[in-house]
Amino acid sequence: MTSPESKQTKPTSLLAGRFRGYLPVIVDIECGGFNKDTDAILEIAAVTVGMDENGILEPEDTWFFRVEPFPGANLEESALKFTGIDPYHPLRIAHKEPEVFKEIFKNIRKKMKDEYCTRAILVGHNAHFDHGFVNAAAERNKLKRNPFHPFSSLDTASISALAFGQTVLSRACECAEIDFNNEEAHSARYDAEKTAELFCTIINRWQHLGGWPL
Repeated sequence: MTSPESKQTKPTSLLAGRFRGYLPVIVDIECGGFNKDTDAILEIAAVTVGMDENGILEPEDTWFFRVEPFPGANLEESALKFTGIDPYHPLRIAHKEPEVFKEIFKNIRKKMKDEYCTRAILVGHNAHFDHGFVNAAAERNKLKRNPFHPFSSLDTASISALAFGQTVLSRACECAEIDFNNEEAHSARYDAEKTAELFCTIINRWQHLGGWPL
């Protein structure tokens, strides 16, 4: 019989231990409407986080892409006016949807490996929306190595309601003393990076209050 002391323990990291082996990845998508199955993804940004030896969480790398509408994609005029995105602007450098998601998924899987995480978990402001578009794109492009948990996510709108009594991203950032420029909002990169700051601020404050022992 093998004694407990002789069993090899799997390597881990503070980040993996904090989130049950999941790697939090903050995602924001700007799109041509609200229907994940029919409407175009126009921008996507993904931000990974790291944790120092004191258990402090902070944003690390950002991947940002402008995306070409997939063949037959719907584009709602009201959505384009809201985001200010012109999908066919001659100076817009955009990439095909399959290439974008392959690159993002590859980078996330590498980070998972580095942090000894078994899966990624999507973090977003109203995360269900972004999660739906990510899963739809993975299915549409037959990408079988989607690193994200298929249905679980972490929603900063919900945890901001708990922490600050706010659900709007700009107002939650204001309460968290995070600079927020409304003129830069509705860019996937800007919103993802601000959401990442907000997520880290709330997690770190919870730890400071004794919510997660190291």
